Amino acid sequence: MSSSRSTEGDQNHTSVAMFVLLGLSREKAVQLIFFPIFLGVYLVTLIWNLGLIILIRMDSHLHTPMYFFLSFLSIIDICYSSSTNPRMLSDFLKEEKMISFIACATQYFVASWMCLTECCLLAAMAYDRYVAIGRPLQYSAIMAPGLCQKMVTGAYVSGFLSSLAETIPCFHLYYCGPNIIPNFFCDITQIISLSCSNPFISHMILFLVAFLIGFGSFLVILLSYGFIVAAILKIYSLKGSAKAFNTCASHLVVVAIFYGTGLSVYMHPSSSHSEKQDKVLSVFYVILIPMLNPVIYSLRNKETKEALKRVIKRATHLLQ
Repeated sequence: MSSSRSTEGDQNHTSVAMFVLLGLSREKAVQLIFFPIFLGVYLVTLIWNLGLIILIRMDSHLHTPMYFFLSFLSIIDICYSSSTNPRMLSDFLKEEKMISFIACATQYFVASWMCLTECCLLAAMAYDRYVAIGRPLQYSAIMAPGLCQKMVTGAYVSGFLSSLAETIPCFHLYYCGPNIIPNFFCDITQIISLSCSNPFISHMILFLVAFLIGFGSFLVILLSYGFIVAAILKIYSLKGSAKAFNTCASHLVVVAIFYGTGLSVYMHPSSSHSEKQDKVLSVFYVILIPMLNPVIYSLRNKETKEALKRVIKRATHLLQ
């Protein structure tokens, strides 16, 4: 049974005890093909992000504000990916893809917390790049370790409280009938649509969080890059301009992918995308971005490549 009935007229407790996740495909053969592919993606995500965290901690040349933020971005990517991937992988091997009401709420809370924290952290990283390019002589004084720690703490606390504000009202709605989620994870917009009670307050909270955290962070990023462009235009040397732009190129790519995909997933009319298109975009946003972030920073950054060479050289020397 997927539901347990509450007493008549009592809407303080949900009548739906389980949700059904339809997953990426209903065909067993396709699911068995997907399993090794997404297992590989998840393992690469863990290895890349953990590797980047260890590299930053081990190499003193990377003990700068930018890499301090980047190490916490990798922690976010690990947690974000782990909130959905293990469940999706296990569902590929199951006939019935059931998830309990509490597990669904927990999954969404963690995923939302990490996603909102990433918004704030990307804004902090944009400000860091502005100070590095626009005010290089004051960089060390402005981006002191204390400020960086406060910015990271603020990002995590803001994400936590915002996710809590979204999750509690949504999962306190009355769910009396349909319990099928047409996705591979607990997407709050699809969950709210299953509610038998008025979801107005939940929709308003979602809008406010998206506006304050999502759009607010994006506005900080846009302003920071506006000042960065203004600072670069004042550099008369072409080589100097190229070097200044290169210091924020990786961050710009990550921001473009993160916000571009996020807007495609959540900011479109419900009729403009098919269910399959929504799933493809969700896979990219939820599964692939956490894997791409460390790859983008590693491949586009000479400092990380040089740091890796130093660590390998040091390890080789110790083994000899």
